[in-house]
Amino acid sequence: MSLTMKPFYGFTSDTLEFLHRLDANNCKEWLEAHQEEYRQNLLEPLHQLAAVLAGQFGVIDHNLITEPRRVVSLLHCNTCFSRDKSLNKTTMRLTFKQPHISWQDAPLFFFELSANAYRYGMGFCNASRITMDWLRKSIIEYPDSFRHMITFLSYQKTFSLTGDRHKGHANSHPEWHQRKSLYLVCNRKIDDRLFSRQIVYELATGFALLAPMYHWLWQLKDVELFSFHKYP
Repeated sequence: MSLTMKPFYGFTSDTLEFLHRLDANNCKEWLEAHQEEYRQNLLEPLHQLAAVLAGQFGVIDHNLITEPRRVVSLLHCNTCFSRDKSLNKTTMRLTFKQPHISWQDAPLFFFELSANAYRYGMGFCNASRITMDWLRKSIIEYPDSFRHMITFLSYQKTFSLTGDRHKGHANSHPEWHQRKSLYLVCNRKIDDRLFSRQIVYELATGFALLAPMYHWLWQLKDVELFSFHKYP
């Protein structure tokens, strides 16, 4: 499928109309019959948005995959950052992550678009137990570093900490210690910013705000830093 790369000026009503129609006709046969609309109204704008954001992510982490064809998802079951595990093939996602790294154990940036809402953020898609144990250990052993890292959360109203929780692991930061996995997310209903270049500014500003936490979470990958040479 050949895509035409054009400047991105925001999504259009055709994008949402297509997603609404897909939601009402959620089957392989319908999508195959409307491939040209899918390409023009959904894939192309998302590729354009990914291309615009590539420069921003080059500054945050030059190792992140930013090539649009690798960043833009196919229509998929949206279960990565959701408690709803039912079949839902009407959501599209941009995912900016490092190559050759487990989706579970490395933080990533994402943007998701559906017919009635959009959201974006950063965190673990579905962190493993070991990764979250490393997180809890680092909070305990490096409290000053952790407090410094989360200071920005007190001065913003865009992102909220999300993720399924355990009942245990409570300490001075239970909202972090009790997580089975975690990510910071901004959830929005469809609004005017989605249909202009303002969405680019919104995402670029938000991702820049999350960058320090992204780098802090990446330190969990450094086994030597957290002394896990003999982790059971």
